[in-house]
Amino acid sequence: MNNKNNNNLDLIVQISDEVIYCSNCELCHTRKNAVPGEGSASARVIFVGEAPGKSEDIQGKPFVGRAGKILEAALLNANISRSQVFITNIVKCRPPGNRRPKRDEIIKCNDYLNKQISVINPKIVCILGATAYSSLLGGKEITLNRGKLININGRDYFLTIHPAATLYRRSLLRVLEEDMMKLSKLIVE
Repeated sequence: MNNKNNNNLDLIVQISDEVIYCSNCELCHTRKNAVPGEGSASARVIFVGEAPGKSEDIQGKPFVGRAGKILEAALLNANISRSQVFITNIVKCRPPGNRRPKRDEIIKCNDYLNKQISVINPKIVCILGATAYSSLLGGKEITLNRGKLININGRDYFLTIHPAATLYRRSLLRVLEEDMMKLSKLIVE
C-alpha cells in the first residue's frame, strides 16, 4: 500500500472514530451503534444511502440487512466488489422506528460525509434513493433521474434507487441491476 493510501486510511479511521463518539444530535441517545461507513479508503466509488436500519444499528456496519444483501447482489452482478467501494449514509445513526432522518439530523451529520468524500476523492459518488438525492444535491424525483451521471462543482454523481425500494416493488430490482451495470462501465472509463 502506498503512502497516500495509508494517509487516506488513517483519516477515514479518524472520521469513523468521530462518528462513533458523536453526540451532535438526539440520535446518539437512541442508537445502539453509530454506522460511519466501511470500505476502501481509495475507492473509485462511494455509495451513499439514507440512514442505518435495524441490522446496521446492531452491527455498526452499513448495508448489512435485507437492502444490503440486494445491493451486494447487484454489485456482484455488475462485477463490482464490495471490498473495492466505500459504503455509507447521509445520517450515521438509525432514526427511531426507521423513520426518515430529520433535516437537522442530516445537517449535523453532513460534515462527516463531506470529509469522507473529500478524503477518499472517488471518481463517482453513487446516490442511493430519494433522501440521499435530496440531501446531497437538492434533487427531486429519483425515479425520473435514476441512471444518470451528473456533474456538480467538478464531482460526478450517479443516481439510482435505494435497494430497499426493491423490497416493496420487486419490479425495481431490474432497474437497480441495470443501473449498477451502467455504473460499472462508468467506473472503469
